[in-house]
Formats: sequence, C-alpha cells, structure tokens
Amino acid sequence: MGILVDSNTCVLVQGITGTQGKLHTQLMQQYGTSVVAGSTPGKGGTYVGAVPVYDTIREAQKNRPANTSIIFVPATYAVDAAVEALEAEIKTIVMITEHVPVKDEIELMDHAKRTSARIIGPNTPGVITPGKCKVGIMPAHEFTPGNIGVVSRSGTLTYEISSALTKQGLGQSTCVGIGGDPVTGINFIDTLKLFRMDPETHAVALIGEIGGDLEELAAEYISREKYPKPVVAFIAGRTAPQGKRMGHAGAIITGKMGTAEAKISALEAVGVKVAKTPSDVANYLSQALRKVASQQDS
Repeated sequence: MGILVDSNTCVLVQGITGTQGKLHTQLMQQYGTSVVAGSTPGKGGTYVGAVPVYDTIREAQKNRPANTSIIFVPATYAVDAAVEALEAEIKTIVMITEHVPVKDEIELMDHAKRTSARIIGPNTPGVITPGKCKVGIMPAHEFTPGNIGVVSRSGTLTYEISSALTKQGLGQSTCVGIGGDPVTGINFIDTLKLFRMDPETHAVALIGEIGGDLEELAAEYISREKYPKPVVAFIAGRTAPQGKRMGHAGAIITGKMGTAEAKISALEAVGVKVAKTPSDVANYLSQALRKVASQQDS
C-alpha cells in the first residue's frame, strides 16, 4: 500500500469537462486509477467517457462516493472547488491548479486543517503509487514500483529523478509533488512522517529548490526525530540570482533566506547527502541502501 493513494483510492475529478480534465481523466484510467465521478456546474447528467458528471460534489457523493478529488479548475474558482470537496468530507484533495492567490491558499489550508483533510498542492503534478494508482498529470512511464519514496517541490525534477532511479533498478513506493507555491498543503515534514510509517519505503529522495525554508525545516525534523531511513536530497537553483523569481512562485530568494547554499548546509549538517546533479541522487541512494543492508547483515 502506498501513502496518500493506493489501489483503494476512488477519485472524483473536479472540472472534468474541461480540456485538461478530460485528458487526464483518460490517462489516469489507463493507468488503472478508479475514477468514479466528475463534477462541473451545469454539466450534470453528461458523461466523460463512462464517467458520470454531476453538478455538485454532494450529488456525486450520494451516487458514486469518492475518497479523493483532483482539481482541474481555473485559479479564480479553485479554492471554492477545494472547499466544496472539504465540505463533502473528501479527505485527500490534489490541486493541480497554479496561480492561486496566496491569501486564498492560507485560508484554504486553515480550513483543511480543521477538517483533518490533506491537500496536495496547489501547483502540483500530483501523487503516484507506481503500479497501483496515479492521481495527477505526471508521465506514468517514468515510474516503477519499488522502495524509494520521492517528495518534491518540482514536477519536472520528480520525473527526471524517478526515471534515473528506475534506470538504476530502484523503483518508487510513492512519489509526491508538494507543489511549488509559497503556501502548500502537505509539506516535506508531513510527507517524511508518512514515509517513516510506510513499510514499503526504505529510503527517501527529497527534491527541493531555492526559496522559502521548507528544506531547512525538514533538516531540523530529520535531526530532531533521528529519522531512521536514509534521505538523499537535491536542491534546484544553485546558480539562481538573488531576488529573481525562478519558475515556481515559491522559488524566490530574499536576503540570505532561501538560498541553495543555506538549504544544502542545513541538510548536510544533519547527515543528509545532497547530490550536485539529479542523476547523482540514484547513485547516492544505491550507496545508502547497500550500507543499510551491510549493517543489517553484520
């Protein structure tokens, strides 16, 4: 069983009748994900393929109950869509939408916390438990079942590093894109906690980037809790100029805070190996797993 999603996941697609909603509903189904319903106001009674569409999530939940939703709704309406899912008692919500206003993100995360729900994103490629379930937009062919947990702020690097792991013979237990915005739902620490409890995860690849302090906080958690599984990191944006926004809304350096150097130093100080290139992540994880195996044999 993976963290967050697995073979028991039943998905409702919010914004299913849009171009992206239709496309990724089909791709998720092709992967084996159980998409039970969709919702688009005013489109109730129609179908996307064999998936019934409802005007509201409450109506969908009465007829085709889901435990997870994925949001393909424009930024103006995305938070309202997430709140609708929360009020329908859906506990895992994947927000693909980007450009959600920060103020709205803060209010949404507070709402989710009060209802004990998990929001992945916004601005995320989603989450995949290879071989079992994909709730997102990631290219499925880059992933293979295995024992490496991947948590990332970058969608593209998630695919690239997972592909390198696969080529090295290291499959993935679950890959989570936490999103690249300044405010997100689940973060590195939340995901590390889930991987810690997951017997199928033997080691973790943590993919960070410049901006914010999520990586530094993760380093503090790893040290404080004496994290029992090997963690290898990669930090994108080593050469980014100070004060310039680079790609993600959260990837901006202010003063000394959020620099690649600060993040690398914090992680290395607690024993996390930080790779200089994405391909090195797989090499370092192979070494870490061999070390663990030899310690267990001795």
